[in-house]
Amino acid sequence: MIGFYNYTVWLTYIGMLSSVIGIGFACGGRITAAVICLMFSGFCDLFDGMVARTKKDRTDEERRYGIQLDSLSDVVCFGVLPVAIGYNIGATAWWQVSIMALFALAGLIRLAYYNVTEETRQQQTTEKRKHYLGVPITTSSLSVPLLFCFRNAIGSCFPLAYTLLLLVNGALFVTPVKVKKPTKTGIIIMLALGVIFTVWIVAFK
Repeated sequence: MIGFYNYTVWLTYIGMLSSVIGIGFACGGRITAAVICLMFSGFCDLFDGMVARTKKDRTDEERRYGIQLDSLSDVVCFGVLPVAIGYNIGATAWWQVSIMALFALAGLIRLAYYNVTEETRQQQTTEKRKHYLGVPITTSSLSVPLLFCFRNAIGSCFPLAYTLLLLVNGALFVTPVKVKKPTKTGIIIMLALGVIFTVWIVAFK
């Protein structure tokens, strides 16, 4: 079979599969399950790079494959899945669909730009990246669940609020601001938030 299947890419594969399942849940009206799949994909993305770097004898081809695979997976996980969720919670007006389409496009642009600049950076240095340019598309895995924690309080205006969230997120994807890469403390905080959001969404769905 073509492709690579060693442990360095397993989390990326699992995260992508989780989001495809989440898209199915969203289309079937099981929105809570879809949001949980989104958060789980975010968890996988949080650690896939760390896992990949533990393999010190990666070939250049394996390394480049990992970069491309991660971004292609991110398009599905954090670009397409949030749109599927939005459409199936009632954000179906033409302008809402247009905003969600632009959100997905902004995520795609952000990832393609990252791929080009990351390959260039890795050719010039072996140092770990300290900053991102533009807000990472993976932030959808926290911002969307956070909004869902307030779904009942927002009520009938929730589809509007969701659309506005994707509008802001999409704009931040392509805005050239420096975002510091999460530290170990930051990762722990994000994991804790993910657990809290999951419990909240399930308990008050």
